[in-house]
Amino acid sequence: MDHKEVILLLLLFLKSGQGSSLNDYENTHGASLVSLTKKQLTTESAEECAAKCEEETEFVCRSFQYHNKEQQCEIMAENSKSSLIVRMRDVVLFEKKVYLLECRTGNGKNYRGTMSKTKNGVPCQKWDATSPHLPNYTPDKHPDKGLEENYCRNPDNDEQGPWCYTTDPNQRYDYCDIPECEDECMHCLGENYMGKISKTVSGLECQAWASQSPHAHGFKPSKHPNKNLRMNYCRNPDGELRPWCFTTDPNKRWEFCDIPRCTTPPPSSGPFYQCLKGRGENYRGKVAVTVSGRTCQRWSEQTPHKHNRTPENYPCKDLDENYCRNPDRETAPWCYTTDSEVRWEYCSIPSCESSPSSAEHADGPALPEQTPVVQECYHDNGQSYRGKSSITVTGKKCQAWSSMRPHVHKKTPANYPDANLTMNYCRNPDADKSPWCYTTDPTVRWEYCNLKKCSETEGGAGEPQTTAQLPSVPISETDCMVGYGKDYRGKRATTIAGTPCQGWAAQEPHKHRIFTPETNPRAGLEENYCRNPDGDVSGPWCYTMDPKKLYDYCDVPQCAPTSHDCGKPQVEPKKCPGRVVGGCVANPHSWPWQISLRTRLGLKHFCGGTLIAPEWVLTAAHCLEKSLNPLYYKVILGAHQEHNLESHVQIRDVARLFRRTDRADIALLKLSSPALITDKVIPACLPSPNYVVADRTLCYITGWGDTKGTYGSGLLKEAQLPVIENKVCNRFEYLNGLVKQNELCAGHLAGGTDSCQGDSGGPLVCFEKDKYILQGVTSWGLGCARPNKPGVYVRVSTFVKWIEETMKNN
Repeated sequence: MDHKEVILLLLLFLKSGQGSSLNDYENTHGASLVSLTKKQLTTESAEECAAKCEEETEFVCRSFQYHNKEQQCEIMAENSKSSLIVRMRDVVLFEKKVYLLECRTGNGKNYRGTMSKTKNGVPCQKWDATSPHLPNYTPDKHPDKGLEENYCRNPDNDEQGPWCYTTDPNQRYDYCDIPECEDECMHCLGENYMGKISKTVSGLECQAWASQSPHAHGFKPSKHPNKNLRMNYCRNPDGELRPWCFTTDPNKRWEFCDIPRCTTPPPSSGPFYQCLKGRGENYRGKVAVTVSGRTCQRWSEQTPHKHNRTPENYPCKDLDENYCRNPDRETAPWCYTTDSEVRWEYCSIPSCESSPSSAEHADGPALPEQTPVVQECYHDNGQSYRGKSSITVTGKKCQAWSSMRPHVHKKTPANYPDANLTMNYCRNPDADKSPWCYTTDPTVRWEYCNLKKCSETEGGAGEPQTTAQLPSVPISETDCMVGYGKDYRGKRATTIAGTPCQGWAAQEPHKHRIFTPETNPRAGLEENYCRNPDGDVSGPWCYTMDPKKLYDYCDVPQCAPTSHDCGKPQVEPKKCPGRVVGGCVANPHSWPWQISLRTRLGLKHFCGGTLIAPEWVLTAAHCLEKSLNPLYYKVILGAHQEHNLESHVQIRDVARLFRRTDRADIALLKLSSPALITDKVIPACLPSPNYVVADRTLCYITGWGDTKGTYGSGLLKEAQLPVIENKVCNRFEYLNGLVKQNELCAGHLAGGTDSCQGDSGGPLVCFEKDKYILQGVTSWGLGCARPNKPGVYVRVSTFVKWIEETMKNN
């Protein structure tokens, strides 16, 4: 291919006015491509490596990988569609999007996907073949048209789109049924819309998804990596009728965007099932009766229940007849009922797991929402670890080992039968340094798990906390590290293999330009001490004095944390999945921040609360309506039983009450004397100011409240609930705009699990990486555990500054 052909190819792929950009690539951290056609180059950045890929003339560069520490660029002809991907530390794989897409833009002249059948299902003839048809378009005559294998292409700019010569002797060519890419239009509800429209139907500018101003929200890009929440582009992360966005107008929280519909059929969302797999979004069976035996209302009808879940509003969801379906991301298939008193119910669908005829879905099994077990640890390198932790060191959820989404791999239960690759639990099937897993984040292939060695004590931080609560390990010359050692400033200067480290300012025996004292003045790159300037999850490292080994990791132990860190119970919670009404009895002392607020006379429990510091308890303001005299109240700490208090419980008088002047339902209690912090009494962590819990985050409520006849009365109960973004919770069919910005919703929309009378003031805690964070104070609800009426909690992060100032000044 000569220079002119390269220019043509560049013009083909790059949009007008754009040069080489990493925006044209999908990137995956920790992934290395096994490539046969490649070149190794030295560059100073991934952007420079991308430019080399674009300039390559000896082969068509489809991907490159960049090794940060080595400054090594490797450009390749293959991508993940044609070659194997393996795990590798400190490497990022960049793949050209144009070669990954299985959709077309416009007439598809730029289409470079792998569709190889006509719209009638006839296999395509290879472009370099001469039988059964002698082609006019061949790879040697048209090298810039992407005429590879027998893939559908549009070399002649045909208005009807990509086509191919067929293997049918009686039909020379035919068109291929390739859907339009959702960058200029949308299919279905626009869940996969990737375009750049960023204005609403009324012309308002969209707020960036990563921003929390002017509207705080739970649709954070970091928490929803599969939703493509980039920039301020219109998206549909919650199954709305079409893409939308939060607006930059403080008076208009969100609005729909005007995205045109695509004219071609949408890509298949199959495979479909006659049984229940996962949430049942691909269930296409004919069950039309709810769990209570009620007949389903037809989706196209508006009696007895008016609704917008119609076949017209929800295309692609197959809302046929009155069959149970899951068009809107519910937890299982459901339907409106023909009973005017019961609007909707879930359906009882047989599980695919018990159906011998069902095929294994590419998504693997439905994953339990597991959080790491605080006390779990591993021996040696963790090959024998058989626990249920499924969260990585950076807080990402693990992908199931039997799943091929989002990452295709060969570490399957069938290939590693002795490795116990169960569900999405952390494991070490290949004798790595510690247990790991593939992640559910498409941009991060794998990470080590958030587990400690049994011989060590784990440090580190989870969701950002307020400064006062961070582990008291300063950046100093200590020879241990917190987390993965980004702030380590000790004087270890040899690698794990015993090789001396090269000085960071030195260029011998290894030349390097990125990690020097000048380029990273705040990274502590002094002498030749082990450091972690790039936040490597494997910990501190250094360039080595071995000419054959560029860099290696250092053996720096974890620092011991402060005794009884906030948010870390010494007894592991059950974390029972929900369906406190309908929850389960908690393990005694597994929620050690839970307090019981009682009357001084008779010690009768009437509200809950949360210990947030030895002298301070957070509760709901409405719990203090009985009296503004602090002597009226008693606080019980460390209890499991409501009535027969154990001998170890601590009882404190209330010295002072603090309520907000704006009538927000939150209050602080100062105890008459500090609580004694033990393995049964430990504070919960406060969130960082104005932190918004991501939509669908699983959190936990606890309390001794009314159980409505369910088991466990008189014992502390717990329940697992998903947080529901205020935008969703305020829909007409749920709480109809009653939820304020300083409040949050949590609950199952089907009902059956909720906080109730007596739970008021108690905690809603959410697990972040390695600790529980207090995100909500139980406030109000429309009844207890009613369908479509989730509970409402005061959003603690909104009041963190007030809490801190009150504690500091009193």
